[in-house]
Parts: sequence; C-alpha cells; structure tokens
Amino acid sequence: MQRRSTLALLATTAALWLNMTSVQAQTAAAPRELSFGIISTESSNNLKSAWQPLLDDLQKSTGLKVNAFFAPDYAGVIEAMRFNKVQVAYMGNKSAMEAVDRASAEVFAKVTQADGNQGYFSLMIVHKDSPLRTLDDVIKARASLNLGYGDPNSTSGSLVPGYYAFAQNKVDPTRDFKRVVRANHETNILAVANKQVDVATVASDGVDRMKIKMPEKAAELREVWRSPLISSDPIVWRKDLDADSKRRLAEFFMKYGRDSREMDILKTLTLAGFVKSDNRQLVPIRQLELARERTKVDADTGMAADEKARKLQDIDRRLDELGRQTASAQ
Repeated sequence: MQRRSTLALLATTAALWLNMTSVQAQTAAAPRELSFGIISTESSNNLKSAWQPLLDDLQKSTGLKVNAFFAPDYAGVIEAMRFNKVQVAYMGNKSAMEAVDRASAEVFAKVTQADGNQGYFSLMIVHKDSPLRTLDDVIKARASLNLGYGDPNSTSGSLVPGYYAFAQNKVDPTRDFKRVVRANHETNILAVANKQVDVATVASDGVDRMKIKMPEKAAELREVWRSPLISSDPIVWRKDLDADSKRRLAEFFMKYGRDSREMDILKTLTLAGFVKSDNRQLVPIRQLELARERTKVDADTGMAADEKARKLQDIDRRLDELGRQTASAQ
C-alpha cells in the first residue's frame, strides 16, 4: 500500500514538473515585447512612416516584438521610459541626459549622419526674404521679432542656441523677444518658410529632412547662425533591460545599413548608420547645461551675494569634476 502511494506521489510530481517545464518552454518561445520611443522632432505621422521600416527590420532581426512609441513632446518619451513604458529610445543628447538622470537609461549607440559626420548643428534660420543676415542682426532686433524656439529638452532647438547664441550675448530668449513659440523642428521650419515667425532655432538634420520631404519649403529658408558641432543623437535603453535583449539590440544597430535597401531606409532618416557609444558622450552637454546655469546665476542682480557665491562654487565644482572625467577618458 505504501509502495503504491509512493509511486502515485512520484507520478503526480513528474506530471507537475512536466507541466511546469511545458509552460516555461512556451513562455520562453513567446516573443518578448518592447516599446521603442522616438522624440517628437516632427509630426508623429511623419516619424512613423520614416522609422517604421527600420523598426520592422529590428523586430525581424531580433525576434522581439517592437512597438513604436510617440509623444507630443520630448518629456513624454522620457517619462514613458521612467515608468518602463518605453525600454529603448532614439533621443537627442539633452533628452538622453535627462533620461539617464531620471529614467534609468543608458546610452549604448549613436547615429552617424548621412554626410559621414558623427555630429550635426543647431541652426538659426529666417525666411530668404528677411532683412536679417547675421546673429547680431537678430540680437539687435529681438524686441520686435517672433522667435520659434525648440522643445525645452531639445539639444539643438533649445540648449545649444540658448547658450552659444543667447546667453553669451546676455539675451534671455524667453523674455527678450516680442513673442516666443515652442515647437518641434519641423513646425518651426515650416513657420519660418510660411512667415509665421521671423526666426527659429532648429537642427541641421531637420532642414536636411525638409529638403527631402518638401524641397519647395526648404528653398524658402536662409541660415543666419550655426553652432559648434553637436555629437550625434544617441540610442538609449533602460539599464534593467535583460542582457539577451541588450545583446540582440546592439548587434542589430552595429550591423544595420550595410545593404542598399537598409541604406535607403536610413537615407529617409538622413542617417548613415550607427556606432557604439556610452554615457560619456553626454559630458559636453552636461558642461553646456552647467555653463548656461552659471551665466544665469552670475547675472542675477537680485540674488544675495553669499547665496550667489555658494551656487557659483557648486557649479564650478561640478564643472571641474566633468573636466576630470573628460581628461581621464582621453
């Protein structure tokens, strides 16, 4: 009797084990799913049509189910990554910096530009018929001008021109112009072309995209200022993404763009491919953000002297630390 009970228990245990093994096998075989966020440099419809062929290839190559994620502003993608609604994303350097600091992100790749450069520029553009010819013209006439300014988390639309074009000329773009309109690159480009704003800050690759999509609108533009080179846009993933998914993603991006079909897909995005990167590419952006903050604090006449000295000392300490990081990486 005891032997039969023992045999029955063993049989039950074996059946349970086989059932669990089957469930685990089915779970492992089921395609894992991730969301790929894309910052709103232009309308979601345009971004979807441009990025979907690459995302289809990503899904096919990795075996992961890939869903595109769009938001009306850059912060929407950052917050989605923060709450694990997005696991991988294409971002600008400023938004990637925010995602690293607030959303458990890390840089693992960056794009290369269609012209072969590993960077792009912030541009200040006007309509071709505008009397404005230089940055100095814009600064002098700012009180009478409507400015198309980038998303607050945009590197080329806000951070870079905010420092190099405006802060270094003691100009506050949010207060000193007649009117300021915050928008993505595409919207600001079209606003200049249609004479809805007098001047706008945009990304050079946004203008390149406009030359492909609407060359007649691009022909209405004229550049009056160009920034120093900005490091190419990064691709980030959540740090807690599983190692196997990270491996598949890295392999895909490092190899993508080697045949004519893939090159055509990248050409639509005004890209040439992807190269390996990490969080160190964000150090110049951190330095720029701190330099802009320092200029603002130093110019604040209403701040108490001891408070100003304390804030400037803290900013200088952080700048020194970033400088040491840069030096040790060389």
